[in-house]
Amino acid sequence: MLSRFDQMKALLDNTKYFKLVCGAGNEDAEEVKRLTVLYTLAGAKGMDVSANVDVVKACMEGIDIAFSLSKEMDIELKIRPFIMVSVGMPGDHHVRKSFINLDTCLKCDLCIPVCPTDAIPKNLVVIKDKCIGCGNCSAICPRTDIIHYEHNDKELRELLPKCLEAGAEQIELHAAVAEDESIMKEWQMISDVNPDNHISMCLDRLHLSNFAFENRVEKAKEIAGDRLIIQSDGYPMSGGEDDYNTTLQAIATADILNKRFNMKLRKKTNTLIYKKKIEVNQLLSGGTNSLTAVLAKQAGVKFQGASLGTFARQIVKEVVDSDDFYNNQELINKGFSIAKQLVEANIGDLNEQSFC
Repeated sequence: MLSRFDQMKALLDNTKYFKLVCGAGNEDAEEVKRLTVLYTLAGAKGMDVSANVDVVKACMEGIDIAFSLSKEMDIELKIRPFIMVSVGMPGDHHVRKSFINLDTCLKCDLCIPVCPTDAIPKNLVVIKDKCIGCGNCSAICPRTDIIHYEHNDKELRELLPKCLEAGAEQIELHAAVAEDESIMKEWQMISDVNPDNHISMCLDRLHLSNFAFENRVEKAKEIAGDRLIIQSDGYPMSGGEDDYNTTLQAIATADILNKRFNMKLRKKTNTLIYKKKIEVNQLLSGGTNSLTAVLAKQAGVKFQGASLGTFARQIVKEVVDSDDFYNNQELINKGFSIAKQLVEANIGDLNEQSFC
């Protein structure tokens, strides 16, 4: 029987790790629970949730429900998904919340339909638990003095142990915007809080040059060693469409780190080849959809797993939002089928027995 750490390592080594991103800022516990039910049944082995104890508990409940349903649905589930809590540095859009200045608001309502989580109701008072900080509302707003953001500030040194006690096993730091010194101080704290499990750093090229990107990974690796996972976020929160163009940046970002850490020069032919031992585990992210793995393979870009958020949530939204979710097996079957297709499109079929 493999330890949980070794189970995770085996999933990464064999590119069989699919992570559902519920959203670092998504504190809608009921939605997280329902998403977890569907994607656990579908074979996802990672659940990325907000660093909120109630949300972690809801995720745990969703996993339990899925395992119970799997017996009735004749689905083989042997490995419980790893719950990863996501936190972020001040200024990172993954952990910010929008608010609308109703005194200056034009009441044009353009922001309502573009919100992917229905966080903006007709009265325009943003529902904080639902807001994930994506920026769609401010992007479409006709003026710049109406929609603002506040950082979802949390005392992580106190909160993270509580999340781990509630059932989380891994921690991810969204670290694209702050300076290296403050990033590494926070990263060291996360490593100290969770010394025996994988920890993840989410980085994107939207805010970092290639050099800064590589340098930050180098420093993260010095602290985390073999526990390190890099979520290479091509274009954060951009996975709404299911096409190659949307997922292109995810592949390009992973390619940068592969060439820096996971490839070596074959002198005889002067060509780059992959090393036998992967130095940095990478998750494709940022615009990921059903075509991500296909494009990565076409481009010859190796990866150890896929992390899907916006698109993964969007395709099962009708099922998740149903009032009859827990009492309608046909509805569960529909959501499971949709989620299963997406999981298999990214990691193929998963024989769980071989990872136990």
